[in-house]
Amino acid sequence: MFTHQIRLRRRPTGKPAADDFDIIDVELPPLREGEVLRRTIYLSLDPYMRGRMSDGPSYAAPVALGEVMVGRTVAEVLESKHPSFARGDLVVSNDGWQSYGLSAGDDLRKLDPFRAPISYALGVLGMPGLTAYVGLLDIGKPSAGETVVVSAAAGAVGSVVGQIARIKGCRAVGVAGGRAKCDYVVNELGFDACVDHRTEHLTKALASACPKGIDVYFDNVGGAVLDAAFRLLNQNARIPLCGTIADYNATEVPRGPHLRPLLVKRAMIKGFIVTDHADRASACFKDLAAWLADGTLRYREDIVEGLDAAPSAFLKLFDGANLGKLLVRASPDRTRPPE
Repeated sequence: MFTHQIRLRRRPTGKPAADDFDIIDVELPPLREGEVLRRTIYLSLDPYMRGRMSDGPSYAAPVALGEVMVGRTVAEVLESKHPSFARGDLVVSNDGWQSYGLSAGDDLRKLDPFRAPISYALGVLGMPGLTAYVGLLDIGKPSAGETVVVSAAAGAVGSVVGQIARIKGCRAVGVAGGRAKCDYVVNELGFDACVDHRTEHLTKALASACPKGIDVYFDNVGGAVLDAAFRLLNQNARIPLCGTIADYNATEVPRGPHLRPLLVKRAMIKGFIVTDHADRASACFKDLAAWLADGTLRYREDIVEGLDAAPSAFLKLFDGANLGKLLVRASPDRTRPPE
């Protein structure tokens, strides 16, 4: 059996390009005791992958040149020599950008297809959902009546952050790129307001949307949005720092925002990596699943067809072209009715 792989060909300078990747077929070795063979159904595409393409210091090792791009996947077990898994099981795995995965079963988690669509395990009931939950509740610590602002509000993490803020009795304000995304954030997700960073004067528009200032700013992008939020911080504000996508493709060291408001307002800014908070996963997914079931929490996916489309689809994350959680459907999902 051959697996179709997308490998890192070279390290990009600035924004990644489709030809930074190679697409090849590789023969898989025979299955050994304790191993599980699986077919990739969904591949998650996430901003953190840009950092793994570079070889600078980071919280995780870079992808080596010539190696398969990293990524979380949902897969179906085709063959198993592991006592905990059987043919037909659906699992979350770390197979990366390839059509089949083969490894020991220690890194696999079984999925219940009756609980939620299996693709949700890569989004709202997976790493992005846990990121939103831990970052807002454990680091942001919002209280009812406070104002919570989140950047990239139409994305997989930001969309959940704002909705949890509303559930907790806060005023939720999003920042997104484009009027269509802002309309989605307000009209479908239920945020109180959303600022279009592409067309509005950012600081003025954010001030208008936050008449009582900002108590929690959940940052996914850094750059100008972070700078605008700094100017509106309330005393003892908190800033969960989740990502800095505005700087991911920078070819020079970006100019930092004006930091004096942190001092004046005694604000706290704290970076966090979701993999450090695995102990919160059980409570997180219990709450998120309940909110999904009763309609309190809404969720959208942006699904691209075919593994070969992964390199071009990945670029959507940096163009702001996706709405919701970005996924590649690498092979048929037999648990989901035809669309």
